[in-house]
Amino acid sequence: MDATTARTRLGEFTVVDVREDAEWAAGHIDGAVHIPLGQLENRLGELDPARPLLTTCRGGKRSAQAHALLTAAGRTVEDLDGGMLAWEQAGLPITTDDGRPGTVA
Repeated sequence: MDATTARTRLGEFTVVDVREDAEWAAGHIDGAVHIPLGQLENRLGELDPARPLLTTCRGGKRSAQAHALLTAAGRTVEDLDGGMLAWEQAGLPITTDDGRPGTVA
């Protein structure tokens, strides 16, 4: 799903950001859930099974892997095309945990 469409449909999804801690700390989509890709399989129980998911990472490779893992687990999943780089390029908001404007690391 492209960034602009994802932005208009954010209320429909739980955004799952699978980047590493430092990348997350630099900036993320407001309201996203942070679960690094390497931890995702063991933390599936943290995600509401009734809610569709939108996966993201920096550029798309890790979120595509997360998409495959979550789909195999029976979840309804979309992937953010181009990841956070595409989100940033579209001029969409990125925030830090303390509410300041963030960046993509």
